[in-house]
Amino acid sequence: MTTRPALRSILAGAAALVLLASCQSGPPRPTFPELSYAHLAPIQINVATVDVVREYVSPGVKPNVEQLFPLLPAAVVERWARDRLRPVGAEGVARVVIKQASVVEMPLPRTQGVRGALTTDQSERYDGVLEVTIEASRRSDGRRAMVSSRAMRSRTVPEDITLNDREKVWFELTEALMNDLNASLERQIYDNFGPFVTQGSLPPVTSPQGGGGGIRTEPLPSR
Repeated sequence: MTTRPALRSILAGAAALVLLASCQSGPPRPTFPELSYAHLAPIQINVATVDVVREYVSPGVKPNVEQLFPLLPAAVVERWARDRLRPVGAEGVARVVIKQASVVEMPLPRTQGVRGALTTDQSERYDGVLEVTIEASRRSDGRRAMVSSRAMRSRTVPEDITLNDREKVWFELTEALMNDLNASLERQIYDNFGPFVTQGSLPPVTSPQGGGGGIRTEPLPSR
């Protein structure tokens, strides 16, 4: 027969285990949509193939943190190339070269002393860079064209930020970088690719501020 003190001890232990389990599970990880560009008018390139070359290789360790992102910046650039560049020619090749797709975490100075205990500082800054070159060439007439764009953005986060909110900042940083890159590359292709852009392609409509991007989000496929 279980005594009353023993029963209290069992119940207390069970309650502690339930509390520990709830603390360890934490809030559910957020899910992020995939950045898509298929809704935008494709840019028709007068070549037979469009190849994507990922020259940039992430170090995979801090201060680089792009490998931790919900969407890898380099993978988003590859998605952009598949969605936006449509080969419609009989010969020639266009190469989308990803030269940089990095995000570096920089620690920021903290307020010291008693004032620091009462202050919520911005603790890290994330500096993102996307650099892409697009080259087109044809052997038959020897024509070549090239455009290049470099997008740079930064975001800071407070010292008490949660992991979920940090990942949201990372996603928003990637989206902002791609907005900039999409608008810049589109404009440069229409301005500088000459005969490599077919008559079926329409020039971009840009805002007076030179912004734009028009990125649509789609749910990621279940894994």
